[in-house]
Amino acid sequence: MNIMALIIGGGIAGPVTAMALRRAGLDVTVFEAYDRTSDGVGAFLTLAPNGLAALGQLGLFDVVHELGMDSPRMRISNGKGKLLADFSMPSRTLKRADLYTALRDEAVRRGVQIEYGRRLTDASVKNSCVTAVFEDGSTATGDLLVGADGLRSRTRTLIDPSAPRARHVGLLNTGGFAAGLKVPGTPGVQHFIFGRRCFFGYLVSPTGEVWWFANPPSPREPTAEELAATPWRARLMELFKDEAGPMLEIIEGTEHIFPGWNTYDFPTVPRWFNDRMVIIGDAAHATSPSSGQGASMAIEDALVLGQCLRDVPSIRDAFATFERLRRTRVEKVVAQGKRNGSGKAPGLVGAVVRDLFMPVLARRMEKKNLLGWITDHRIAWDDKVA
Repeated sequence: MNIMALIIGGGIAGPVTAMALRRAGLDVTVFEAYDRTSDGVGAFLTLAPNGLAALGQLGLFDVVHELGMDSPRMRISNGKGKLLADFSMPSRTLKRADLYTALRDEAVRRGVQIEYGRRLTDASVKNSCVTAVFEDGSTATGDLLVGADGLRSRTRTLIDPSAPRARHVGLLNTGGFAAGLKVPGTPGVQHFIFGRRCFFGYLVSPTGEVWWFANPPSPREPTAEELAATPWRARLMELFKDEAGPMLEIIEGTEHIFPGWNTYDFPTVPRWFNDRMVIIGDAAHATSPSSGQGASMAIEDALVLGQCLRDVPSIRDAFATFERLRRTRVEKVVAQGKRNGSGKAPGLVGAVVRDLFMPVLARRMEKKNLLGWITDHRIAWDDKVA
């Protein structure tokens, strides 16, 4: 009799985990809280070489390689227009909605059932089974449940009611897509600008569309109501006035600016699993967007969890093995992302120090491959786990 897995969350981690578990011989259903029509919402993200390699192990590289654009280099400047760093950082940048759609469509093609409008509210373990209860009153029963339900994971609190809250990293996020502009930049190159009051990043796509984001500093965590009431265009124009770079032109030329949102991470989540439930991706180890690794870490999780459920006889032991193989790496990445984000709002003295040492650090980082422990990490699906 096949093992039935219930996967909560249909973003990136959910469909990729579903395909990994199918490949490991499990039956899988994905439950997504939002309707199918919400796929058009969202900004863009980066898949690093380690994330792309993990997709390749599941036969998914061809599914995503035509989406978005290659992002082979990174150029970093300050608000006065001084170039601080220019180095190789291979990755692929994709619109989030495009990636969601492609992964879900491929999961369905591979036999995964996806049910929309199913928001998890409760789950219980009894007689070697787990039963999920959804907001509409419906239920589903399986042998195990995977919480791929993101930063505000309900699965996490069901496993551990005392689980910590996410940590606000002191930055907000907003952005958009601008068409019809002529701004400096080779298509695909990531341009990052340390403004005096706000961090800004942009890429020019091969079609000429400008993809951009901004990280206004915010020591206090604004409420959802405060974020919704913020006049984002006016605020950004004020933050970037008198700065060198195309920020004002890009902001002014963007028809729709995304309403801002808070950014968070999880330094550590004490409990990842119980007898029949486990959390993965942002539910277990959300990292600041400054790491550029959120999606890639979730994809690696999916691959390793599939291996563990394939190779370890007991479900609980498989979950424990998954945590043992993943916790140290992902928490180290979270810490690196926090350090990266802290440099976006360093204060006056910190900015002087940054501008002085970043050129030296960037050259050393590229020469000695100091981030290779993140991006060069590889997982082979055919390797057996102990």
